[in-house]
Amino acid sequence: MQAAASDTQSPEQVDAVVVGAGPAGLFQAFQLGLQGMRAQLVDALPFAGGQCAELYGDKPIYDIPAIRACSGHELVQRLCDQITPFAPGWHLGQRVDGVKTLAQGGFLVTTSAGTQLRARCVFIASGVGAFEPRALKLPGLDAFAGTQLLHHLEPGASLSGLRVLIHGGGEAAVQQAIACASAPEHLRAAHITLQHRRDSFDAAPLLLEQLQALRATGRIEVATGMASAIVQESGRLAGLEIITPEGQPRRLALDRLIVRLGLVPRLGPISDWGLQLERKQLLVDPATMATSVPGIHAVGDAITYPGKRKLIVSAFHEATLAAFAAAEWLAGGPIPLEYTTSSKRLQGLLGLTPDTD
Repeated sequence: MQAAASDTQSPEQVDAVVVGAGPAGLFQAFQLGLQGMRAQLVDALPFAGGQCAELYGDKPIYDIPAIRACSGHELVQRLCDQITPFAPGWHLGQRVDGVKTLAQGGFLVTTSAGTQLRARCVFIASGVGAFEPRALKLPGLDAFAGTQLLHHLEPGASLSGLRVLIHGGGEAAVQQAIACASAPEHLRAAHITLQHRRDSFDAAPLLLEQLQALRATGRIEVATGMASAIVQESGRLAGLEIITPEGQPRRLALDRLIVRLGLVPRLGPISDWGLQLERKQLLVDPATMATSVPGIHAVGDAITYPGKRKLIVSAFHEATLAAFAAAEWLAGGPIPLEYTTSSKRLQGLLGLTPDTD
């Protein structure tokens, strides 16, 4: 999924905005689709999946109904495939900065990219907050953000002829180094360095085997030590200074610095939206997932209610209740319960034909 272009013109009229594109938000979009509402998904990360994709994308998940095991990436892909018939709008790489209740009804949702959406309903599926890349805090480094300093590399990005330094010791950093070293030759960096404070990485065994093989062939160099300062030359980021485990200074030349230190959740602007909070979580009605503001519902790890369990399967249930409750709120009364196995209306929304099994 690619981040949508910013929209600085008049607000677009939409059915629903879902804040967060992790598993809870993706399934929320599906349930809204079954109610005839097209969702607009907004996420601070530049890709769908949230912490499920970023923090344990390649690790197995065993508690998804009817699926014995799947990785975080596989689950996200299945959920994205499931909502394809409903053609949701995507606004990735954007943080929701404000949700304003409108006097004429609905909500004005604004994002950090200038997107403005006028929604009939809002659904918060932001988990414990908007996930932002954990920063490498060195004086002067932030000035190169978005140019030579990156936290995410788009698939297919060309690094040809460049010296790339990847900073981090977790799975994301190892994956990034392997991806750079395994890129097609015409896109591959001239030199790839994986830098961490010690020569030990927290990653799955298969990834560590791949890393070792690429090190053995010289495709990846590992540099150990504590990052201490940046090197600037002619207004450009030219290198990273580290202190080796032996206490000696070392300078690592670079053209691109990719920092992969994981993500840190921040509740951010949600705390200013006038919603009732309990211990930094949104308090909801467990029957409807409604927040203290009518028309705004919340699901997943962002919420609390008596008996709440922070499980993906629980979030799926909450998304279902929230979609039904919102549809009834908009309709002004109860709506009939239909089943995808027998309802021609629902099958039509899903794009199924009479010949579909």
